[in-house]
Amino acid sequence: MSVDQATVRRVAHLARIAVTEDEVAHLQGELNAILAFVDELGEVDTTDVEPMTSVIPMQLPLRADVVDDGFYPDRVLANAPLAEDGFFAVPKVVE
Repeated sequence: MSVDQATVRRVAHLARIAVTEDEVAHLQGELNAILAFVDELGEVDTTDVEPMTSVIPMQLPLRADVVDDGFYPDRVLANAPLAEDGFFAVPKVVE
């Protein structure tokens, strides 16, 4: 894929970057070099490469999926516009 000067101007406009006419040709070359590198990466065979989330092998800590009240219901209800008897109070919407 090749980027022309009109595309460089459009990308600069969308990114809200002020680009002078002298810079357009230089940026065109830079963007084309970046896209050529991305094309090279697409040619790399990654079929046997396992996806990873970190460069260090690690296990994420897991906890039991238990429903609880957070142990501070008064602080939670303090965010409610209306609370009643330890519950959120909402207006009736069904007749």
